[in-house]
Amino acid sequence: MGVLRSAGTIIVPGWHVDETPPEALLRRLRAAHAAGARLVSICSGVFVLAATGLLDGKRATTHWRYAERLAARYPRIQVEADRLYVDEGSILTSAGSAAGIDLCLHIVRRDYGAEVANSVARRLVMPPHRDGGQAQFVAEPLRDRREEGLAPVLAWAQANLARALRVDDLARRAAMSPRTFARQFVRQNGTTPHQWLMHQRVLAAQRRLEKTAESIDQVAAAVGLESAATLRVHFARALGISPTAYRRRFSTARLGGLRVRGGSFDRRAAGDAEVT
Repeated sequence: MGVLRSAGTIIVPGWHVDETPPEALLRRLRAAHAAGARLVSICSGVFVLAATGLLDGKRATTHWRYAERLAARYPRIQVEADRLYVDEGSILTSAGSAAGIDLCLHIVRRDYGAEVANSVARRLVMPPHRDGGQAQFVAEPLRDRREEGLAPVLAWAQANLARALRVDDLARRAAMSPRTFARQFVRQNGTTPHQWLMHQRVLAAQRRLEKTAESIDQVAAAVGLESAATLRVHFARALGISPTAYRRRFSTARLGGLRVRGGSFDRRAAGDAEVT
């Protein structure tokens, strides 16, 4: 366990939920966290982090099979059972094993920016971000084949983010009524069309801030957010940082190539003050 003293990020994999973690391990995890280490759990590994007491008063998630047990055993933790992962800054938790990969990609994106995370996702042959929560993966009756086929609509929306897209526009393209489209969208993607669109706009803004020298107003217009002020609001809400501070940290446009930065993402160090 000596390596925990110098680790910057410590990942706790699956753990037998009825097994009490050794006190020596818990002490070392508390000491590492106090020294600045980032703690990450995958699936039932959250029970180890919960036993340290470091999750008290914080949000966390785990596999849907264990969520009720976690909430009952550790009532001071705010268990968000439907989330694929939860980021509480220095402590991050994920649902099942696949959601652990989602969380690791999130950490790469937080540390190195969207472009690097996208590159890693391509090598893993998986999307850089999965929308929605665990509910979409819980066993349910087989869907009618007529409910499938939203992928082309989503691809079209991603290619046309600069437009003032509404749910009605997407529903029309899917040849559905707005109400049916919204219902099928949530069932298939685990999130609402509006939330999905907003997330896609923020992702697109991240890429443009990293790879272009466009002004904040130009970036906002290109991703369908109309103004720099609107972009700032949604960017800060999603990432906890301003577009300008994000560009300062991750921009590659000035170097003409990919620039990788080490270390964990620190919102305070990146700067919360907005400029232009």
